[in-house]
Amino acid sequence: MKTHVVLIDFENVQPQAVGPLSGGACQIKVFVGERQSKIPLATARALQGFGPHAEYVQIEGSGKNALDFHIAFYLGRLATRHPGAQFHVISKDTGFDPLIQHLKTLGIDCERTESIADVAKGPPTPSPSKPTRVDAVVANLEKRKSARPRTLKTLRTTVKALFGAQIADGEVEELIEQLIERGVVRVEGGKVHYTG
Repeated sequence: MKTHVVLIDFENVQPQAVGPLSGGACQIKVFVGERQSKIPLATARALQGFGPHAEYVQIEGSGKNALDFHIAFYLGRLATRHPGAQFHVISKDTGFDPLIQHLKTLGIDCERTESIADVAKGPPTPSPSKPTRVDAVVANLEKRKSARPRTLKTLRTTVKALFGAQIADGEVEELIEQLIERGVVRVEGGKVHYTG
């Protein structure tokens, strides 16, 4: 079972309940500002149910984005400690999005949502419709086995060749992003690593 690591920006979002997260492998870190001294009783009680897997992180110091920088630091640290985990930043602050996009290019499963309910729902389930382009790329890569592209440049060329004139460069990049999001590939320093 995949571990879910949830980092809550409590200055920005004050969840009323964390109950939807129970029932799976989950770690929760609630980041509170230096001057935040009160947590709603319902939230505190719900977090108690997670025992040592839930903790409060009260930051020291204040300033613009001080709490956000703490979350970014912990996110990086936890990603090295828990490879393969799924990370969720609960915040309305869109400033996290470029960092999260970068983490995805490194093969780290991470998303920002505005509520715990969104985490509990998980990603939308695709309808069983016709295969998508990304499905075609995955099938092609599986057929290649040991001859799969090993560099990002070669992967781009492979995807482009698969669809020919039907695909634009921007769409090639989107397909590679989808491969990363699905966990099919991990890209590090221009090198492509396959998870299966």
